[in-house]
Amino acid sequence: MIKIIGSAFLLAFLISSCGGDELLIPKPPTYLRTNFPEHEYVKLDDASTYSFELSKIYFAKPLTYKGELTNHKEVNLGPLNGILYLNYYPVPNRDTLVRYINLSNDKVDEHQIKATKIKDQNFIFPDRKVYGTLFEFEGNVATNFQFYLTDSSSHFLRGEVLMNCRPNYDSLRPSLNYLKADIIHLIETLEWKK
Repeated sequence: MIKIIGSAFLLAFLISSCGGDELLIPKPPTYLRTNFPEHEYVKLDDASTYSFELSKIYFAKPLTYKGELTNHKEVNLGPLNGILYLNYYPVPNRDTLVRYINLSNDKVDEHQIKATKIKDQNFIFPDRKVYGTLFEFEGNVATNFQFYLTDSSSHFLRGEVLMNCRPNYDSLRPSLNYLKADIIHLIETLEWKK
C-alpha cells in the first residue's frame, strides 16, 4: 500500500512539474557595454609631411627602422585595444602614385574572402589637395578599416586598423562605430606640408 501511495505521489509530482505554458528558450551570448568618452581632438603635426587632428584618447609614436626614424606612425587606440598604422610615402612621379594606389587596393582585396561586405567612401577636398578612399570591412576580418590619401602629385598616406583581439564583428561593432567617426575626422582635417 505504501509503495502504491509513494508511486502515485511520484507520478503526480512528475506530471505537475512538466506542466506550464512558458517555453524556456536559451538566451544568446551577450557582450559588455562599452562607454566611450565624447570625441575630442588634438592636432598631430609631422613637421615635414602632414598634419591632422587625432582623438585625445589615442597615442601616436613614430616608427623606427634599424634605429632610424621613418615617416611611418603607430597610433595606439587606447581603450579600443587596437593599432592604427599610418604609412607615409613620398611620390616622386605619376607611375609611383599608381603603384601605391594599386598596392593599397590589393591589400583591400586580400580581405574579400573573410569580409561579408566591403564599403568604400571617397573623399575629395580640392582646396587642400586631399583625395582618397576609406574602406570599411564587415565581418570577422583581421582589419576593419583601411584608407589611403594623396595629393595626386607628391604625397601618399595609407592607414590600416588592426584590433588586438579575435575578430568578432558583432562584439566589436560599438568600438568600430566610435573609431570610424575618428578616422573620418582624421581624413577631413588632413593637410599636406609643402
